[in-house]
Amino acid sequence: MNIQEQYAVSPARLLTEIEQGLVWTKPASHKVSEEELRISNEIKRNWHRGEMKIATILLEGDAGSGKTQLAKALSANLGLPYTKVTCFADMDKSDIIGAILPVISSERLEKLELSEQAVLQALYESDGFHSAAEILMDVLGVTQEQAALKMKQLLNKVEHSSGDEEAVEYRFYPSEIVRAYQKGYLLEIQEPTVIRDAAVLMALNSALELDGSINLPTEIIRRHPDFVAIITTNRSYAGTRPLNEALRDRVQHTEKMDLPTKETMIERAMSKTGYKDEQVLDVLADIIIVLDRTARVNAIKGVAGMRSLFYWADAVAGGALAGQSLYHKVIYKITTDSDEIKLLEDALNTHGLLAALDNVELECKKKKNLGSGRDKHIGQHRRH
Repeated sequence: MNIQEQYAVSPARLLTEIEQGLVWTKPASHKVSEEELRISNEIKRNWHRGEMKIATILLEGDAGSGKTQLAKALSANLGLPYTKVTCFADMDKSDIIGAILPVISSERLEKLELSEQAVLQALYESDGFHSAAEILMDVLGVTQEQAALKMKQLLNKVEHSSGDEEAVEYRFYPSEIVRAYQKGYLLEIQEPTVIRDAAVLMALNSALELDGSINLPTEIIRRHPDFVAIITTNRSYAGTRPLNEALRDRVQHTEKMDLPTKETMIERAMSKTGYKDEQVLDVLADIIIVLDRTARVNAIKGVAGMRSLFYWADAVAGGALAGQSLYHKVIYKITTDSDEIKLLEDALNTHGLLAALDNVELECKKKKNLGSGRDKHIGQHRRH
């Protein structure tokens, strides 16, 4: 029995073709973590235990610690369609619930800007499968926050330009949260700690009750039994606040996401980049670990994480000098402040890691020169 069969929560459920496409497919580079197995097991074990059911998970850690990757892996293991919502400071209740828009006549539609016409046309023609924000993001090529703002501006413009004409009808467009809640998807809620409005957090809190419901303008909907919420939040992200106590209270399982072990870091970097030089990767991973620890101790806001390791290793594999690319792929991502960079460099020197980096660069050059010499010798031998 494979891991997907072992942990599928509703194996008899028939997903539509579109929903099946939303269930995450693990790439060959994916490595199963202890956290993934632990959460999958806890969810499966408690799935039919009523009030003991585990369906709201908190993943709390620094950027690059693998929170979103883990949320997607849970989608694959549980057999649930994956979707996400990225929270922002000025979210209001319509971003949690959805929006009501008037269906206006073609004559009034033609008086709007072309981009606004395209948005409304796409909304009117939607089959209800996609949320309003998702449609705007697709049509306009904007972020979720920009889509939410555009929706509010569009609603205001349509309502104030109506004159004496009455809109024929109003149509409700659910949010991504409501869509996942009603259809039974795995929803990743990214960074709810940035939300400023307490009323918005209260609406989110009520949606995460195991036996909860959401009051929409058109109806009251109940939580689908397959709905799973994965809250991902960043400990050191600018603008975040401590996670709302009421929201934290609705969580049934929490993982503190830190850098994995060095062995796992190397294994994932190999799998992700195809670069197989363990000697070099060992030094690169040590440097990431020391930089991560040093940034925390000195309250430097940036983070050295797995993403930095992947891009750094990939650059080295492509022929970049490890010492030079250290700054462009790792250190400058953490900070560009001269004093803070000095702190990071001192930490690496203290652990002998800059010298180790110089050594692996020399070894790489020797291997490259040996390879070039061997190729040259082979070429000469063939000519003779």
